Amino acid sequence: MEEIEIKLPKLGESIVSATIVSYFKKEGEFIKKDDALLEVATDKVNSEIPSPVSGVIKKLSFKAGDSVEVGNTIAIIEATEKPLKEKKEEKAEEKKEKVEKSSDKSLFYSPSIQRLAREKDISIEALGFIKGTGSNGRITKQDIENYKKSPSIQTKLKYKSIKTSSIRKIIADAMQKSKNLIPHAYLVDEIDLTDLLTYINSQKKEFFEKNNVKLTITSFICYALARAIKKYELLNSSFTKDEILVYEDINLGIVVSVNDIVMLPVIKKIQDLQILDISKQISSLKEKAISNNLKFEDAKDGTITLTNFGMGNTMMGFPIIKHPEVAIIGIGTIKDKVSLINDQIQNRKIVNVTLSFDHRAFDGIYGCNFLNEFKKILENGHKISI
Repeated sequence: MEEIEIKLPKLGESIVSATIVSYFKKEGEFIKKDDALLEVATDKVNSEIPSPVSGVIKKLSFKAGDSVEVGNTIAIIEATEKPLKEKKEEKAEEKKEKVEKSSDKSLFYSPSIQRLAREKDISIEALGFIKGTGSNGRITKQDIENYKKSPSIQTKLKYKSIKTSSIRKIIADAMQKSKNLIPHAYLVDEIDLTDLLTYINSQKKEFFEKNNVKLTITSFICYALARAIKKYELLNSSFTKDEILVYEDINLGIVVSVNDIVMLPVIKKIQDLQILDISKQISSLKEKAISNNLKFEDAKDGTITLTNFGMGNTMMGFPIIKHPEVAIIGIGTIKDKVSLINDQIQNRKIVNVTLSFDHRAFDGIYGCNFLNEFKKILENGHKISI
């Protein structure tokens, strides 16, 4: 029978690796063509990888939690259209299993203990330092669990241990990589949304009845960003050692938080979209995120990102750029502010906007000019046709 190597496919232009969430089959089990073989996660979204052939799984190359580079072999399948007879458990038990002896104790570790140690990333050498509580000082499964739970930082303070989820590890790695590689710089400005919000409130009922989609401030923010980025194209780029790659299309990633999990669906070619089109895409992508139906296609190829601190009722933030992008825009919550307008004291609706940018790609004055353009478009948003 032919052995087929299943490799981790390319999941997007900027994605070079993914984390194994879980395999749906075990070694020795039969899988049909197009059935889900495993689930992987990136910093954008989770997705299932199907088997390209029917056959018996000979080898699973990784375990849950492992980070795998694109192109690496994730499984080997013996191609066959019918499942092989399952081996009897008795036969498997009769097979002599290798046991390893501790270098400093006259103890042998059972196959189940060795297997659990591998799953917990505990070396055979490290097992020698675990005090066994079983018969004749043998190490038990509970001994390994207790060893793994013990903090690496010695402390007398009371604490509770929270296991880091696979998606949290992915986000942590992505954020650390970005801060290590990108020299972040920040610019902040205020935008007066009073006239735009008045306009939205006057149009939202008719807009919904006509189009069955909500008219929100987010659609206007996205629209204004696309127009400002089109004029200041360096924000829509990636920085490399020898060149700056300026992208033709503006693919705007929008940060969505669902049950404390951050997702990043992307509105493709937003420079070509009007308010209605943008509103429909935002609604559709948010529904997919909430129902956990986002696909890789929905979250790949982003070129710049928008995050909304206002959803958390936060006035301002300094977001981390998503590598290899060069900018991210953060929007705070809308606040009332007393202002002097034409020698009259007025209550205005003000929002803070933050631009985090890669200082290698452009200078501060370029970022200032972009923010001024964005501000001008948004403060005249009530003149935009919907």
